[in-house]
Amino acid sequence: MALLPFSTVDVFTRSRFGGNPLAVITGGEALSDATMQAVAAEFNLSETTFVLPPADPAHTARVRIFNRTEEMAFAGHPMVGTAFVLAAADPGLGTATFEIPAGIAEIAIVRNAEGAPVGATVAAPQPLSLGETVAPEVVAQMLRLVPGDIVVTAHPPIVASVGNPYVIAEVSEAALSRCVPDLAAFRDALAARPQFGTRLSLHVYCRQGRTLRARMFAPLAGTWEDPATGSANAPLAGLLLSLEPETGEARFEIRQGVEMGRPSLLDVTARRTSDGIRTTLYGTCVPVMKGEIDCG
Repeated sequence: MALLPFSTVDVFTRSRFGGNPLAVITGGEALSDATMQAVAAEFNLSETTFVLPPADPAHTARVRIFNRTEEMAFAGHPMVGTAFVLAAADPGLGTATFEIPAGIAEIAIVRNAEGAPVGATVAAPQPLSLGETVAPEVVAQMLRLVPGDIVVTAHPPIVASVGNPYVIAEVSEAALSRCVPDLAAFRDALAARPQFGTRLSLHVYCRQGRTLRARMFAPLAGTWEDPATGSANAPLAGLLLSLEPETGEARFEIRQGVEMGRPSLLDVTARRTSDGIRTTLYGTCVPVMKGEIDCG
């Protein structure tokens, strides 16, 4: 019998039962990949993390991230939430360095006046990269919209990543609340794009200046909709900065999860650097549960 401690936290919120829930399991280096995946499926959350000893002792931990169906290279709310859990157990932890498949994630812990952690700022592990575009008609079909709902004035729907790729599309404000994923259309879109591998996650948004509202759908990975997606909103901020060649840095306030009844708030900053556009995201957390899980 392998009993491992776990904590759950709600991320990108100040209210319990809002934001995006995360399960954090401490230990488990003896577990197989299949067992870790089964544990993540058991929690049935957008992501579950396993905190393991780092390969480099100068780093804080190696963190493995699993959604309901597969391991992920990078995800935002697992970085914020895992750092929050570790900071709650270690009053001296001010920064954390996580080894993840996408690279190294640098995290700064934010504490209140009493020294208790309230959230964290995460530097995405990779600079912004932009890939191929996707026809507005395809995006519209995937969300049961009409092509006119997809806004292409600033950019067409496009693959963007800072460690985890998403198709990012702007939609009209009215259309955002009408999005309903069509599973068959998602399957058809992925089948037509074998270069995407097993992932086809769609992040849509509408904006008023630096204030955005967003929704993310990944039904092929078991996430019909995600309450808050740091690894999608970070490249979104980077993409928007890339469209302003005279701007060196831009900060965006992004709200997500409203339609799900789990409102989330993400504070994302994109800046131009010597190696491209880099992004950081900040979010607060609320502890929810603690316990042990039998992985034996």
